[in-house]
Amino acid sequence: MPLIDPVTMSSSITKGAVAQAQAASKRKDVSLSTLQPVQVRQTAVAQTARHAFPALVAAVFLFQFSSLVADPVTAMRNSLPVVAALQIAYALLCLPVAGAPAPKPARKARPGEKKKPSEGSVGQNGFVTALLSLLLAVLVAPFFHVAMILFGAPFLTHGAQTFLCALHLAILGVFPLFYAHGVDATAWAAVAGFQAPLDETFGGLVGALVGAWLGAVPIPLDWDREWQKWPVTILCGIYGGYLLGRGLGGTLLFGKKF
Repeated sequence: MPLIDPVTMSSSITKGAVAQAQAASKRKDVSLSTLQPVQVRQTAVAQTARHAFPALVAAVFLFQFSSLVADPVTAMRNSLPVVAALQIAYALLCLPVAGAPAPKPARKARPGEKKKPSEGSVGQNGFVTALLSLLLAVLVAPFFHVAMILFGAPFLTHGAQTFLCALHLAILGVFPLFYAHGVDATAWAAVAGFQAPLDETFGGLVGALVGAWLGAVPIPLDWDREWQKWPVTILCGIYGGYLLGRGLGGTLLFGKKF
């Protein structure tokens, strides 16, 4: 029986493991580089809705701002279903559902040929995906809650305010991403690593996160204003950052990466 050199065998195993790790890393890099930005539907309804919904979201926030300052918990709780409904309608009308094939160029129907459902039609799959995406976004909210505490939110008090603020952040920033990408691991790895191309969905999340961070700046300032209490300015930053990031991601910065 021939003798086996342990050093040679160990070296071969190490080289094989390194080669496998390099191949896996290369496959991951290729997958991340091929991730495409989310294209808004090209129908007339979708193109109109993509501009109308940000205005409606901003109007809802401005309308309840005085109530938010007076009673943050009640205001955030009452406005949450409205914001969720607007986000669901936006997804159904404007965004491609997760797993849907890329839209093909429209062609004219031949005489006597039945017209197929258009790209802008919303099927049962879209409604189911929207509800599941909303559920997943709600499940992400506790993680945002913990992150806010780690970044300085009150720990022993204001629990309801912080959690409702986290819910608004999740529904605004995460829900559209779940609707467009589902639970695809490659897409979420790119999102988590800020390697995804900018579009309306990812740009909205980035804007909301940056806005939440900047929204904390006025809180410690000695201005003695009622609107400086937690989490009014945070929510202002979330909504302002979301609308700005969504607008830039869908236009000037579309397809660009960090």
